[in-house]
Amino acid sequence: MKISRRIGGAILIAAVSFPVLAGDPVGITPDLMSVTVTHNGAATDIVRNQDNANTVNPAFAKTSRKCPPFCIQPSSLAPGVETIGEREVIAYAKQMSDGDASIVVIDSRTPNWVAKGTIPSAINVPWTTLNPAKGATPFDIGEILQNVFNVSESEGLFDFSNAKTAVMFCNGMWCGQSPNNIKNLLKFGYPAHKIKWYRGGMQDWEILGLSTAKP
Repeated sequence: MKISRRIGGAILIAAVSFPVLAGDPVGITPDLMSVTVTHNGAATDIVRNQDNANTVNPAFAKTSRKCPPFCIQPSSLAPGVETIGEREVIAYAKQMSDGDASIVVIDSRTPNWVAKGTIPSAINVPWTTLNPAKGATPFDIGEILQNVFNVSESEGLFDFSNAKTAVMFCNGMWCGQSPNNIKNLLKFGYPAHKIKWYRGGMQDWEILGLSTAKP
């Protein structure tokens, strides 16, 4: 049986099946068990861990990272930038995977973190690559803006008319990597309303037992 559900303006369609489990089924919503997206060119299901006894990934169990740099991020990062949750991220990932080229899901973490698992459909743009203070050159930044975010350039000026809706995340509410990327994008002139920030990031994604994928 197929269930369709509207989440964040998108229609998500998933084949629903209820396997024999040791515990109760764990859905994304009451009537949505899974969502299929594209990751690295292959169909990948986003589901929640079905083991009712499962506990959080130890990588995200630590509560007291040094601050700075691992300080608590605000709920509203910048004027015009919308803070979103898991269901909205899934909806954007589904829209993108279904062919909507106006969306891109960005994992802003360094590759060593991404290697441990990312949100299916996300591509990696490490926060250092958009940060001039970390050695990112104007040429490198321009290439990323054009190739990843669909920003055009003419005579050194960026045109954001067709810039993609960028869904940005990192390790969670204590992580500064996606905020760094977002603040730099805004400095370059990226439209704030085209940036969506998943503040909960991988911490909340893992706490909810949602699927991860290797880069």
